[in-house]
Amino acid sequence: MTQEDAAMANRAASSADDTITYRQATPEDADAIHAILRPYVMNRKLFARTEAEVIELTRHGFIAEAGGRAVGFAAVEVYSRKLAEVQSLAVSADYQGRGIGQELVGRCVQRAKELGVVEVMAISSSEDFLKRCGFDYALPDQKRALFYQLQPRSLD
Repeated sequence: MTQEDAAMANRAASSADDTITYRQATPEDADAIHAILRPYVMNRKLFARTEAEVIELTRHGFIAEAGGRAVGFAAVEVYSRKLAEVQSLAVSADYQGRGIGQELVGRCVQRAKELGVVEVMAISSSEDFLKRCGFDYALPDQKRALFYQLQPRSLD
């Protein structure tokens, strides 16, 4: 095998490893999900989740995988038939910019739709990203979410 053939084989293997697949999350994914969320929790972009909370999120959560490794996660928490929320959206830094987050959000929205939910909300530090996913500040009938902070955010 020539050096050129070896380089082509390496590129082919590398691109096969970069193929992103999506699936329903399971409770067995809890450790992998925590690993994806950890950098976001450390940067105070997401709240820390207990193992029990992550396991509960897998009920309506989705995993993105590359090369057999979890590289993204998002879940939709259904509060009622009227309202659900996209939660814990995170994509590993080395896989950002590939549309993984948008696909995960899309799967969450689709799950809420299948469950008959009327509205889905999302809270994020990246409004542009959410707008690309179809979210906006106001619903067609001009509803808005307002917040009252009761205590400072912490790493816990």
